Amino acid sequence: MTEPDQNVEAGDLDAYLERLGLDPEPPSADALDRLHRAQVERVPYETVWIHQGLRWTADPGTALRRVAHDGRGGYCYHLNGALALLLGTLGYRVTRHVGGVHGPDGPAIDSMTNHLVLRVHDLPDDDNPGGVWYVDAGLGDALHAPLPLVPGDYSQPPFRFSLDEIEDGVGNWHFAHDPAGSFTGMSFRSEAAPPGAFDVRHQFLSSSPESGFVRVCTVQRRTPRGVDILRGRVFSAADGPVTTLDDPGAWFDLVADLGVRVADDPDHRDALWARVTAAHEAHVAAPAEAEQAMAEEEP
Repeated sequence: MTEPDQNVEAGDLDAYLERLGLDPEPPSADALDRLHRAQVERVPYETVWIHQGLRWTADPGTALRRVAHDGRGGYCYHLNGALALLLGTLGYRVTRHVGGVHGPDGPAIDSMTNHLVLRVHDLPDDDNPGGVWYVDAGLGDALHAPLPLVPGDYSQPPFRFSLDEIEDGVGNWHFAHDPAGSFTGMSFRSEAAPPGAFDVRHQFLSSSPESGFVRVCTVQRRTPRGVDILRGRVFSAADGPVTTLDDPGAWFDLVADLGVRVADDPDHRDALWARVTAAHEAHVAAPAEAEQAMAEEEP
C-alpha cells in the first residue's frame, strides 16, 4: 500500500515535475535517485512562511500544491509529505514513518514525531538487492540522494553518513549525520506512521516561541557540493564565504535564488524583513540558546 492515500490531479503532477525539471518515467532505483536529487536541489527546506505569519497545516496534498504552483518548500512534513504523494502517483510504493532528530545527547522518545521519514519499497538494484530505500528530502543539510535501507557507511560529498539497525526502545533505525552537519542524528521506526502522527508536533514547531523555527528564519538548499544555508540574515554558501546581509533587497533576491517565492508587495516585505531582523538580532545576542533549540527541534 502506498501512503498517504490522496489523489494528485494531472495538472499538479505536471507542474511538480516541471519544477523538478524532470519528465515522468516508470519507477526504478535510478529514477528514484533522479527525483530525490532534483527535489532537494530545487525545492528548499524553508521556514520563511512562519515569519510571514502564515499558518500552514501538515497536510501533504496542500503541501504538494504549494510546491507545484506557488514556488514554496517547507520543512519535513511538507517536503517529504509532498514527495510521498508525487512518488505514489508515479507508481512507487511509499510508506511514511515516525522519526526523531536529536542532538549530541542521543536518541530520545521525546524527540519522536519531530521528523517524517519515507521508505520506498520493491526497487532492487546491484547495490541494494533488498530493494528498500531510505528517502528523506526533509533534513535540510543531509541526504542528496536516497540511501539503501541497509546498515553501513555512506558518502554523499561533502558529508559521510551511517545507517544502523537498532532496538533501543526509541527507533528501529538510526541515521548518523556527518560531524559537520547541523544535527547529530535521527532515529526512526519501522512501522508505518498512523494518521495524524505529526499534527501536535507540527503545531508546536510552527507556532511556539520555544521552537527554533519561530526563533530564526531559515532557508536551506542541498547542492552537489554541499548545502546553501540562510539563517536570519547570515548566509553560508556551499562553496563560498559566510556573509551577513544588511540590505533587504539583497536578502529577498537571495531567498528567491534559493527557491522561495515571496509576494512582491512592499508592505508585506517590509513586515517580513522587520520580523527576520528582530529574530536575527535576538539570535546574535544569544546564539547558543537559539542553536540548541534548532538542534533539538529541527525535523
